[in-house]
Amino acid sequence: MAMRQTPLTCSGHTRPVVDLAFSGITPYGYFLISACKDGKPMMRQGDTGDWIGTFLGHKGAVWGATLNTDATKAATAAADFTAKVWDAVSGDEVLSLAHKHIVKTVTFTQDSNCLLTGGNDKLLRIYDLSNPEAAPQEIAGHSSAIKKALWCNNDKQILSAADDKTIRLDLIKTVEAPAPINSASLHPEKDFFVAGGEDFKLYKFDYSTKEELESYKGHFGPVHCVRFSPDGELYASGSEDGTLRLWQTAVGKTYGLWKCVLPEDLGAENAEQLYTTTPEI
Repeated sequence: MAMRQTPLTCSGHTRPVVDLAFSGITPYGYFLISACKDGKPMMRQGDTGDWIGTFLGHKGAVWGATLNTDATKAATAAADFTAKVWDAVSGDEVLSLAHKHIVKTVTFTQDSNCLLTGGNDKLLRIYDLSNPEAAPQEIAGHSSAIKKALWCNNDKQILSAADDKTIRLDLIKTVEAPAPINSASLHPEKDFFVAGGEDFKLYKFDYSTKEELESYKGHFGPVHCVRFSPDGELYASGSEDGTLRLWQTAVGKTYGLWKCVLPEDLGAENAEQLYTTTPEI
């Protein structure tokens, strides 16, 4: 009997969810942060979607959000021309970094000592968090607003994407998709990736063959962001519909709030109940 993908729906935001990120695996599990146009980034338990807290302080839409590896720090990028660093345990604002335009993306180095930002002023900035008063290092090159920037290659390189329709790093592979794609995420073992976009669906592709393996529809609006959890057991998506959804990588496996009940463990009259409800957090 084939298992049906049953995503967990995480509500709480009141506007489109435009970015999300997972922490690494900590002694307390792993965590998920979401950025939303409602200006209230939220932190959740990563494997269940349970709400932990909301970071309050921005005065405009929050376009980017990230956690450091051990989930002790959070950073957010917003339309109020600031990037903020937060204590992810207490929720307190630690630092506010003024910019000259809307900030769209933030990401920590692996050691949490530096923060990379980018946005509508077309510049990448690298802040030394041990000396936040110092002027950041600035990197020019894009001719339009920067939408996303990430550290890669052990923080020795930066991958950035912008409205000038360029990605600044060597191209490795191109995969054709059935619809315009807004976001994609590679599984930690790098054997497949998931992507989502304008047709409300999530797609899974084989990385080597580029074959479409699965597709699921659950959102009621375009998918703006998708990310794999650090253990690769699930992936999270954020949408124009204002929700996050958590999807199982291996459908039917007991993990987090998903409980696998084998058909032989059910009476014949209850067999149709297998994975027929949609839990909401």
